[in-house]
Amino acid sequence: MESRVRPGDITLRGEAMPEPVRAFVAIRLAPEVDAAIARFQAELRPLGADISWPVPANFHLTLRFLGNRVAPGVIENVIFRLRPIAAATAAMMVRARGAGAFPSLNRPRVIWVGLADEALAQAAAKVEAVCVRCGLEPEKRGFAPHLTIGRVRNPSRDAQMREAIEAAAERDFGGSTVASMTVYRSRLSPRGATYEVLATLPLEG
Repeated sequence: MESRVRPGDITLRGEAMPEPVRAFVAIRLAPEVDAAIARFQAELRPLGADISWPVPANFHLTLRFLGNRVAPGVIENVIFRLRPIAAATAAMMVRARGAGAFPSLNRPRVIWVGLADEALAQAAAKVEAVCVRCGLEPEKRGFAPHLTIGRVRNPSRDAQMREAIEAAAERDFGGSTVASMTVYRSRLSPRGATYEVLATLPLEG
């Protein structure tokens, strides 16, 4: 039987996590899919000067953002309750396909690559239920599976960028077998975000 995570069980670089942190639950895709998306990024890069481009090592699908300041005890409880759910969930074949922008292609703030698999929404719903049970506020936004590949600092109308993204509306970046979900700590800085693994939960169903 899985034992409850005890206070202090979550460590980073060998030290217990003492303070609230920014954290989220996510999945990662296969390196070859990340590489295909990075090639698409390279095509877009010359078209937009004021865009932050996440490195491929940071590509992920967020199943649930836990918060900007989440207490270690809450994260430990989320991990404890997610373990049996992950263990009962089968690995997923996720396809990265198509590209777009939020809120619109006319004035994009986020450039994304889409992800397709019905099991993703089911997994996100299970994670959401756990988070609410652990005392987190319910997520108000609908689940839209995607990878963020660019963040536009100053949204503006850019015909070339729009055309390039539109041309990739059906582009196939490859499939990936997802065999785990991960709880990450996120650190933000002017140089971009860095992620540290708090727990890896295998999908064994």
